Amino acid sequence: MTEYAAGNPFRVRESEGLEVVVFDGGLGDQYVLDTEERYRAAYPAARITHTAVEDIQAALRHRFDQGNPPDLLDNTGPGSLPTAALAAAGQLTDLRPLLDAPAPDDPHRTVGETLIPGVAAKGRFGGDEVWALNYAYTAFGVWYSQRLLDKHGWTYPKTWSEMLALCAEAKKEGITGWTYPGAYPYYLQWTLYPFIAKIGGVDVLKAIDNLEPNAWKHPAVRQAFEAYHELTARGYVLPGTPELDHVGSQAAWARGEALFIPNGTWVEKETEDVTPEGFGMTVAPPTGLDDGDALPFGTVWAQVGEAYVIPRAARHPQGAFELLRLMLSRRTARDFALHSSSLTTVRGALEGMDLPSGLASADAMLAAAGGNIVAPRTDWYQTLNREVIAGLIGEMMADRIRPAEAIERIQRAADDTARDPEVTKYRHP
Repeated sequence: MTEYAAGNPFRVRESEGLEVVVFDGGLGDQYVLDTEERYRAAYPAARITHTAVEDIQAALRHRFDQGNPPDLLDNTGPGSLPTAALAAAGQLTDLRPLLDAPAPDDPHRTVGETLIPGVAAKGRFGGDEVWALNYAYTAFGVWYSQRLLDKHGWTYPKTWSEMLALCAEAKKEGITGWTYPGAYPYYLQWTLYPFIAKIGGVDVLKAIDNLEPNAWKHPAVRQAFEAYHELTARGYVLPGTPELDHVGSQAAWARGEALFIPNGTWVEKETEDVTPEGFGMTVAPPTGLDDGDALPFGTVWAQVGEAYVIPRAARHPQGAFELLRLMLSRRTARDFALHSSSLTTVRGALEGMDLPSGLASADAMLAAAGGNIVAPRTDWYQTLNREVIAGLIGEMMADRIRPAEAIERIQRAADDTARDPEVTKYRHP
């Protein structure tokens, strides 16, 4: 059991340098920079090197291989390192001592007791160790401008027939139904997967996560893929979308060229420079198929994210533990929410805050979802999910392959992963 020193629970070596690398993405890094100032106030001789990078893998893969990683890493973004693989290779530090440490706001409570449920579970990859501490609580959904819908007297569709009808009406007004980051087609998974669960139930997604034979051939998968492909087939996807990155697709959407975009809560921050005044940024759960769905409207994918890890070879892990502990204070969590327009994993941190429209709608969406929240473990097999499955979904949405071919090829890839003895396997309990 870890023994914590009063006032300096991790016995930070004040004269030791601390290197922090943060993903340069939609959430920004101001909350980390602010916390580093509080760290310096507590440890005046501390020397902190802070770097924000867009591609974590390109910047740090060689440093992990050489045994020279940073002390604290925000392992997030399209180019993130596969956390599960790093854990399996013994390259990460178990973060349970952080969860058991005194909370920064109340030394009579542990850090773990101040966090929302699911933080520790998301950081586990088999066994009891916690290899990652996820800082943000992200809600995924279909984003739109409430002002644009109100202008035309439209309402958000709850069934797929209503979705197609609305897209047809929008097309008459010169507005395309959908766009998405075609360069990063995994964005589509954030609304497609809960759509699958809504149609067929949560066990369909669990079977997919578990790499079970024929999991992808479940009728709910076929129905969901065919529905999404219909958007493309009917011309309800903004032309050029398959070539757009997240910046381009979000800008086109903010300009009103498309009604809907699949995205996470960070989109409000990422688009703040291009979003018109009074846009009324709103997020809704994925539209369902019909009245025969297994789960109700409101089923949504939400999960903790923005995964911080401490490499096993870190030179000053004590400092990394302490900086993370300070980041989990209510003050930092509230600053994070204001700077990033994101929910936080610190329990109750946003109570009483005046939230921006997108974040407020995400908070309301999660409250309405109740227990109908899914969180597929796409992080278990990151290469399979980010590159192969997402890539084939992207090919389908670009109308280069049909839904049946996409499903067949995805199933083969999942089967190959299941048979690969070099890949560590995980299962839902």
